[in-house]
Amino acid sequence: MKNKKPNAELVWKQLEDQLAPRLRLSAIDRTVYSHLLRHSRLEGKLRHRFSIMGLGRNIRLSTGPVRDAVRRLVAHGALRMVQRSKAGHVVEVRLPNEIRAVRQNRIETRPAAKQEGAGVRPPANLEELDFLRTKPLRKSIHARERSQCFYCMRQTTHAVQCLDHVVPQARFGRNSYRNLVSSCMDCNAQKGEKPAGDFLRRLYRERRLTAAELAARLRALDSLASGKLRPSLA
Repeated sequence: MKNKKPNAELVWKQLEDQLAPRLRLSAIDRTVYSHLLRHSRLEGKLRHRFSIMGLGRNIRLSTGPVRDAVRRLVAHGALRMVQRSKAGHVVEVRLPNEIRAVRQNRIETRPAAKQEGAGVRPPANLEELDFLRTKPLRKSIHARERSQCFYCMRQTTHAVQCLDHVVPQARFGRNSYRNLVSSCMDCNAQKGEKPAGDFLRRLYRERRLTAAELAARLRALDSLASGKLRPSLA
């Protein structure tokens, strides 16, 4: 798929001045993104096919850090995973000014703040927040579940509470409020990388959930994914 070649100098300025600081990209993240960008959009192609091993070999890094960097870039919206397989991945590489977090930052830093009153900070964009980044954000997920395990529904204390990725990070699950739930340590360990729906059905088979509770949990999963279970940041 061909795409108009962007101005490489402008793209690199946006990468260094806006994208890297806004997303807090590590040196490895920047190296991986720059390599994929150079071999796709800067060559007039929207998509790029690569393997983790081949990418690591090209930029002289081991596969573990490269794989983690790709996951983070997908989570940030810098890459869109089109196809994922053992043979290789296909991604759409987004230019810095096409990434939502960067666009949102430009909107927030415009003089429009005058419309909301001097010194008033614009409200946080929930869709862009990393809910693992700070303690208040992590606590907002536990509060949303009212200190109850999202899966087995038992009450939890701080000693056994943890946050679980509904879609595992190994499958490019994000740290979004749509993908994080409060969980007891037992469920977190037993679920692992299983699909959340399958894990809930296992709890039902083990009689840890009733049929009505299973149905309610499956509806809650749908609500979570659609953004209906929004945590309070007050």
